[in-house]
Amino acid sequence: MKEKMNLNEQAQKILEIAEEYGVNSNFLFINTFKTYLVQIRILQDLDKAIKKDGTITTKEYVKGRENIYTHPAIKEYNNTVNSANRTVTTLMKIIRGSKED
Repeated sequence: MKEKMNLNEQAQKILEIAEEYGVNSNFLFINTFKTYLVQIRILQDLDKAIKKDGTITTKEYVKGRENIYTHPAIKEYNNTVNSANRTVTTLMKIIRGSKED
């Protein structure tokens, strides 16, 4: 069974596919791919924060009471994953669209 690709490997694979289809110098592809690379860096940073701090955090309120919450980075991680998935969909549309030209 093939091992799952990490985000950097996935980005490299997308770039290779873009080169095959000749869109690696397409303005829309370049800008969308740059956005994807930023999203990857954000995901990596959020992942590090979650691993470092754990998935549960506490907040202290007035009178010293503590409440337990999930780490705020988890929500941001999920939001960024969804955005990155949409960005990849856009990249693939650009690549597929070049095939039709």
